[in-house]
Amino acid sequence: MNSFTQSPQVYARVAGICYLLIILLGVFGQIIVRNSLVVMSDPAMTVSNIAESPLLWRLGIVGDIAMHLLDIPLMVILYLLLRPVHKTIARVALGFNVIQTAVLATNKLTLIIPLLLINSQHSAAFTPEQISAQIMLLLDAHNYGFALGLIFFGFACLGYGYLLFTSGYFPKPIGILIVVAGLCYLINSFVLMLAPELSSYTFLLLGVCLLAELSLCLWLLIKGVQHPAWQQVLQRMEN
Repeated sequence: MNSFTQSPQVYARVAGICYLLIILLGVFGQIIVRNSLVVMSDPAMTVSNIAESPLLWRLGIVGDIAMHLLDIPLMVILYLLLRPVHKTIARVALGFNVIQTAVLATNKLTLIIPLLLINSQHSAAFTPEQISAQIMLLLDAHNYGFALGLIFFGFACLGYGYLLFTSGYFPKPIGILIVVAGLCYLINSFVLMLAPELSSYTFLLLGVCLLAELSLCLWLLIKGVQHPAWQQVLQRMEN
């Protein structure tokens, strides 16, 4: 812990690298892989696309798993960076973040099962129409599982944003952006749960979340912690 308090910049930049990789892997999995292969209005086309590009589908899954593995060092470093501001809030935010990662990692099963339905001996037990229907059901379940995980992340962002705003060693606008991102995650997820017919409108709020998280990521990577203010907070803790 002593090396951390004396050299927070090193850890902040490690967190920034992890965060940037998480964002890039998330874009790869959701936009490059799933958005290019999944056609929600055409189940047969979706099954055909996955069957013709199984490696791309698997790479998307592996990228998602790598993203959740990178969540672990990022969460630990954020907790250590923000714990001097308020230990209890930092712990609560970390707890929400851990649950989010666990939910999203478990949710990857809904992306693995379609490969089993298409490319294993189990497919002989179903007609093509049944396979298509089951795969679309799994993809719908994945979307809901993703939204469920983001509920926990939304609350984590509210905690992180408050701590960033009040820390004194991170810019207040970034704290505000992360709080806004948390609210956007919560609105988007609860709308999907309660009024799914409106989710196509609130889904656009995730663009605000991306902007906020990218801002924090780049600040950690390029600027890190404002060291004089960091030392002042540590001195107050010791006193």
